[in-house]
This record gives sequence, structure tokens and C-alpha cells, in this order.
Amino acid sequence: MAAPASPPIALRGPALSFTGDPFRDGLDATLVHEPDAIVAMAGGRITHFGPAARIAPLLPAGTELRDYGRNALISAGFIDTHVHYPQTPMIASHGAQLLDWLNKYTFPTELKFADRAFARDTARLFLRESLRNGITTSCVYCTVHPHSVDALFEEAEQIGLRLAAGKVLMDRNAPEGLLDTAQSGFDQSQALIQKWHGRGRLLYAITPRFAGTSTSEQLAAAGALWRENSDCLMQTHIAESRDEVAWIRELFPDRRNYLDVYDHHGLCGPRAVFGHAIWLDEPEMQRLHDCGAAIAHCPTSNFFLGSGAFDIARAVRKERPVRVGLGTDIGAGTSFSILTTLDAAYKASQLNRQSLSAGHAYYLATRGSARALYLDDKVGRIAPGMEADLVVLDMRSTPLIDSRMNEARDFAEQLFIQMTLGDDRAVQATYVAGRLVHARASGLSPPNRSP
Repeated sequence: MAAPASPPIALRGPALSFTGDPFRDGLDATLVHEPDAIVAMAGGRITHFGPAARIAPLLPAGTELRDYGRNALISAGFIDTHVHYPQTPMIASHGAQLLDWLNKYTFPTELKFADRAFARDTARLFLRESLRNGITTSCVYCTVHPHSVDALFEEAEQIGLRLAAGKVLMDRNAPEGLLDTAQSGFDQSQALIQKWHGRGRLLYAITPRFAGTSTSEQLAAAGALWRENSDCLMQTHIAESRDEVAWIRELFPDRRNYLDVYDHHGLCGPRAVFGHAIWLDEPEMQRLHDCGAAIAHCPTSNFFLGSGAFDIARAVRKERPVRVGLGTDIGAGTSFSILTTLDAAYKASQLNRQSLSAGHAYYLATRGSARALYLDDKVGRIAPGMEADLVVLDMRSTPLIDSRMNEARDFAEQLFIQMTLGDDRAVQATYVAGRLVHARASGLSPPNRSP
């Protein structure tokens, strides 16, 4: 089903986008800030973008102009490259590190998804919270139950979202009610791919949870499935904690390192997204670069579970850059807010004796994450022809931010204030395929007359 058609709409206000990768080419060459811009949309795509004075005369008759004012910021919609929708009910569960946390909280919660109604209700809540935080594309882990995938895709399809998701594959080290087999996991995933992949804006992600919960036979089956469906994504976890790395070494003693477990089974390549990757060594980073795979950086989750501080500067080193996207990793992640997640990403860089600028951070949340998912030709930036997924921020969303913005010296400092102090209250509006799908109660100024 194609995204619902939308009438011509134009948004006016300050705008931010990126023409390239600032980690490689610098912010001066890649960051686009228009203090007074118009972004026009029709048929689910962006048709015009540029200074308002230049674009206004070009708009078709009948275009509805929505002026958000000078204290707004229009951006490409945020992209979440690693998130577990079934963990929405257990967010903020206290008191365990990764492996214990899985057994104490995650698996008992995912057992509840045997109930189709529970899966559907959770999918609706997850998508509503995502849109309320300006997230317009996500790469999502479901549960082992095929109907958990159906529930999410059915709800996303109604909204017209660009979304990737997949059934988790697990055939060991989990409760009986969450286990499949190498063959049943293959067969169920193949059926889901045939049903959903490429349907409208939906994509399938082949999803072995991680090497600790899949046998070598299941990982090999996942690799074979990906070879048969190479335009799908593949997502899994890697090197999230030191204890996990040690455990995987015990489970796969014949493999050179953690990444080699996946590589040996055909699970490294373009459109592979590896969550966390905190404790990878240099040969593993080089292999990720060589094969075109990506890392999903999940800082709020990494801090919450005490897993470590991912070193993004090391990952994107110019001599062998690895694609990196941003992940909320709900529910070990503690917020759906991308601004809050960027605040944590800044702190992770500080712990690695690096400073992540606000411009680099916003790239990571938009075009950088789109590139990690091999979707940067479709979403992640504002440009004619791109899919019209946008978020409109309120740059003065709270009394403290309003006061602090009065002291900001330049646009870079304004952006940094937002990612340090901002949260879901900053999201005025979210647009999906050119349609308004979330509006904060006081967020939208009365539309001006059509030009």
C-alpha cells in the first residue's frame, strides 16, 4: 500500500539539513542552515526547499503555507536505527546489567506477546511515542512471534511510515516460549519477508537477536535467508558488554573474534546494522568498514546498563570510517527523545576524551542514521525528491530553554542547548510522507493564506 496522497503543503521557518557527511568533510561544507526557509511537499515528497523569498513565488496555486515562526527549526525527521518495540512496557526497569537484565525483565515481557491484542496495543503505543518525539523511521526488533511483526507493520502501514522490522530469531538460552528453531525461524521469516518487504514504505530486517541466543545452525540459516533476500536489512547485537564478549568467546571458541561469529555465517555486509559495538577491536572495525556494515550507537542504553561508552570518533576515523547511526534502544534505553539520546551521545564522547559537536550530532540523528540503513537516497535530509518526513522543533520549549536561548551566541550554540536541555516537549509537529501525524497542542501557528 502506497503512502496516502497529500495535498500541497509548505512549511515556513528556520531549517537545518546536511548535504554530506560532516565527520568526513566538515560542518562548513555540509551543514545547511536557512534562517527563513520554505519546505514544500506534495504527493509524499519534498518539491521545494530554500530561502522563503526565493521559494514562495514558485509554489503552486492553492498550496497551504504553515508558518511556524522564527523560534522553530524544521529538520528531516529523526531516525532510530536500533529499538525494541516489545520492550516499551518495561522501560525504566531497575537493577541489572545486560545478561541478567535480559533474563529478569526482557524475556518475561516478551512472553506476553503470545497475546495478539497485547502486541497490537504495544505497537500502537510505541508508534505514538515515536511520532511524538519526531521519529519518522525506525529499525525495530519484534519478538519471536510472527504476529508481533504483523501487528507493528499493520499499524505503521496505516500511518504511511518508512519502517524496518523483523521477527527475532532465538533457538537457545531463552525461555521455552520464546524459542524457535533454525528451520522454523527461517520459514517464518521468509513468509514475513514475502508479505511485508517492499510493501509501501515497509522493509524487512532479518533479526537474529545475538550470538548468545542463536546456535551456529540458526546463524547459518539467517545468513542463507539474507543471501536469498539481499535487499533486506540484517540487524543484531554485538559487543555491548565485556561479560557478553567473554560469553560469546566461550560459545564460539573457533572464531577469531565476536564479529567473526557473524561474518563466518554470512551476516556481514551492506545493510547489516550491529547494535552497540562498544568493545570491538581494531580488526573488527576494519572489517565493518570493508564490508559496508553499520553500527547503531545507543548511548542511553549503554549508560543505563553500565555497558560502556561507545567511542564514535574511533568508529568514524577518516582512514577507515564505519557507518554509524543513532539508536534509542528502548527499553534499556531510557527515552524515546532523540534530543535526550544526543545528550547521552555527547557524554559518551566526553568519556572518550572527544567532543561531539551539535552539528555532528544532528547529522547522526538524521542523514547519518539514514546512511547507516542505506536509506539516505530516500530520507534523512531536506531536498527536492526526498520523501517528505519532517520534524518541527520549538527552540524555546521550556522556560529554562527560553532563557538560555537569549544568551546563545550563534546557531551552533542554539543546537547544543536543544540537545542538552530538550526533550519531547520540543517537538511541535511531525510530518510523515507530507502529512501531519503529530501536533503538540500549541505547536502549530494558524496557517497563512495560500500564496
